[in-house]
Amino acid sequence: MQEVIKIYSKAHPNIQLKAIPGHFVTPNSHVNYFLDMTTLKARLSEASMVARELGRQVMISTVVDTIVCIDGCEIIGAFLAEELTRAGIYSRNAHKTIYIITPEYSTSGQMMFRDNYLPMVKDKNVLLLLASATTGKTVSKAIQTLTYYGASISGISAVFSAANSIVGIPVNSLFTTADIPDYTTYSSEKCTMCKEKKPIDAFANAFGYSKIS
Repeated sequence: MQEVIKIYSKAHPNIQLKAIPGHFVTPNSHVNYFLDMTTLKARLSEASMVARELGRQVMISTVVDTIVCIDGCEIIGAFLAEELTRAGIYSRNAHKTIYIITPEYSTSGQMMFRDNYLPMVKDKNVLLLLASATTGKTVSKAIQTLTYYGASISGISAVFSAANSIVGIPVNSLFTTADIPDYTTYSSEKCTMCKEKKPIDAFANAFGYSKIS
């Protein structure tokens, strides 16, 4: 793997995405960059700034009852709920405040919500919040699951997105492939790096990466 490349947000100069070039295997694809968002998700000041900028992208006409956080974005989600409330985003909840929840996953990887969380999902307008949306598979599965539980998707927000929209829903993001022009994602069967015999540098997921020694 090569050295970390720091990419600064056009929306806010203090928000930086760390990109590490290499050959990474994720649960859904092979990618040529690992996007390190550790501090964006875990450091108070950075999570707050990310939430502020993502909040500005949500249309004032959007209804948000619940924010479902994926990829460890709960801290950003809490700040985002605060930003949306301050901006006057409407919530239909009786207490006029937004729920911030994260799904559970079964041993087979299926997203699920326990019965005690169903009142926060069923008949609610849900904003999906992710660290990254690359192939769209995670978002598509999340939408299918939430629809099954009776939710309506009011929007998708991501720190990084390789897609402008997923299943017809626009994706609001701080960083896109325009910020990393050579960013590429492959299916495992069609990975050019594998065909070129380029060694895999690490396995990666929402928690981080583990180098292959």
